[in-house]
Amino acid sequence: MYHYRYFKPVMSNIRIHEDIRPLSEFRAGVASFVKQVNETKRPLILTQRGRGVAVLVDVGEFQLMQERLEILEDIYRAEEEVTAGECLGHEAAKALILSRIDR
Repeated sequence: MYHYRYFKPVMSNIRIHEDIRPLSEFRAGVASFVKQVNETKRPLILTQRGRGVAVLVDVGEFQLMQERLEILEDIYRAEEEVTAGECLGHEAAKALILSRIDR
């Protein structure tokens, strides 16, 4: 069963002046940037020559994103099965469940 936390925002909005940094600056202060990400729960976008090259994300926030993706994949797969007619109607599903309960 899905937990309510999946429906909370995964992470805070990015603050452009704080959360986008050049890779060279990141290299010079790795520990402070990791601390920032852990405290704010906001991702840190690293750039090189003005282009985004990597994102540093708090591990807890990353895990929540992964769990949400799994749920979305389940939903998409279920929608595809419904579209392809590979699912049971309400009455058939109800009968199947009730038959398993009666055993």
